[in-house]
Amino acid sequence: MLRSLSDDALSQLLREDAPHGDMTTQALGLRSGQGHIAFAAHQPMTVCGTEEACRLFELAGATAHIHTPSGRHVLGNAELLSAQGPIESLMLAWRVAQSLVEGASGMASEVARIVTELRAAGHQQPLACTRKGFPGTRDLAVKAVQAGGWIMHRLGLSDGLLLLPEHRIFFFFFVDDMVGRLRKAQPEKKLVSLVSNLEEAMAFALAGSEILQLDHFTPEGVRQAKLALHNSRLHPMLAVSGGVNAANAVAFADAGADVLVSSAPYQAPPRAIEARFSRVLTQ
Repeated sequence: MLRSLSDDALSQLLREDAPHGDMTTQALGLRSGQGHIAFAAHQPMTVCGTEEACRLFELAGATAHIHTPSGRHVLGNAELLSAQGPIESLMLAWRVAQSLVEGASGMASEVARIVTELRAAGHQQPLACTRKGFPGTRDLAVKAVQAGGWIMHRLGLSDGLLLLPEHRIFFFFFVDDMVGRLRKAQPEKKLVSLVSNLEEAMAFALAGSEILQLDHFTPEGVRQAKLALHNSRLHPMLAVSGGVNAANAVAFADAGADVLVSSAPYQAPPRAIEARFSRVLTQ
């Protein structure tokens, strides 16, 4: 996979961690020595971020090589990347690179876990990740989501029409008026309407919303909504959101959801990586 972070963004991560260099390494007089570092998976994982990690080592002044690209599933002890160069360069990039791969691989692994469970149950519904990650980390989060096998629900507010209950607080008109205004303003875009109960689902489906996002419905609630819409000859796409995770994804798919929308990857724990250092003897 391509890098998701630019050289400027990666350089800023290095500056954040060592704005005035590595005091300990410099004080020990290790600046001119040569070393080698390898990252290895400490546990099974879906890898993400090795491209960015290698570039961090290169920006710090070392040479680096990817052994496992993003999107690959590995078992424990698999080598992910390696770098060689001045000890100071390795020390400067080490922790930033390791934390980046651990965090991104944690998200990618959670994504892949839910995909695997759905596919094992015979479901092919797409899984869409929300944009509710920590601000400033979206580019890497999007890469992790894609590495694990999901798509993004929205990349941001500029990415699509999603009519929320919060919008409706400030719009003193009927559902048809809201949908009509959005249709007129963005005629080529599909409209997603977030609804909280069956009554709202029916109203927005009748108004012409192509996608209903059933928020905090139970699997049984999704099943009832799908049946009621079908009996009314209404067939919007049904996306479910609000608490969708590995424990209930199959149940929502069984109930007839067309798309599963989740923020679960953002709560995934990092995947552990071991950094292995060694000396490089020079003549």
